[in-house]
Amino acid sequence: MDNLSKLLQFRNASLDSLIMKVTVIIPARYASTRLPGKPLLAETGKPLIQHVVESVQAASSVSSIVVATDDERIGSAVEAFGGTVIMTSPDHRCGTDRLAEAAGADKLGLADDDIVVNVQGDEPDIPAQCIDQLVALIETTDAPMATLATDLPAAQAADPNKVKLVMCARGMAMYFSRAMIPCDRDGEGKTHYLLHLGIYAYRAGFLQKLSALGQTPAEKSEKLEQLRALENGYQIAVGVVDYHGAGIDTPEDYAAFVKRS
Repeated sequence: MDNLSKLLQFRNASLDSLIMKVTVIIPARYASTRLPGKPLLAETGKPLIQHVVESVQAASSVSSIVVATDDERIGSAVEAFGGTVIMTSPDHRCGTDRLAEAAGADKLGLADDDIVVNVQGDEPDIPAQCIDQLVALIETTDAPMATLATDLPAAQAADPNKVKLVMCARGMAMYFSRAMIPCDRDGEGKTHYLLHLGIYAYRAGFLQKLSALGQTPAEKSEKLEQLRALENGYQIAVGVVDYHGAGIDTPEDYAAFVKRS
């Protein structure tokens, strides 16, 4: 049994009174350079954003699910299938700020120690078990933030669109990069790469603190918001899972999803 599965068992064995409120917030924007309006694509008979919500609903650790959007068309679609929506500003500089605005809404009533999970709005195949494992991880660590990773074949490690990470023996992230880390200096071909999965869990109070911080040098260079936490000295716990899915970014991605749905 892997460590995350053990954590999940521990969580499920805990008293309900000790479990913090877990809210999943799904950011969904209409604009997309490669696939405009993708949250509303509905060739399966349902809008894509509904598929994401339904995947999250299968997670046993989740208390509530909210879609955060700045587009009335997406908001209307979410309400039409019975989902909960929070309208956010269209002027946010990054996704973390949009998430923080939604998490801070009076409608959610989150305490500082409650947990906010960020699931991307283009991840309809995200396994419920991954969400549950991520929640178990942050509930059993002192880190204010947690995320997931999976094994990455060396042949794919040079792709800058596949974000790599290195973590310490305690399971905390040391760095995230679009570059090949760790570097295989001697070309031995034995380097183990980890692919970062774009799902996060935060303690609600920390999310507000993180959003209030200015952008940091490595964050600006790599275009990776999670580096803001590391550059300010905060730990990010990492769980390694067996999930190799990906978000929907192109018409081809969506066509493949429709075919297997």
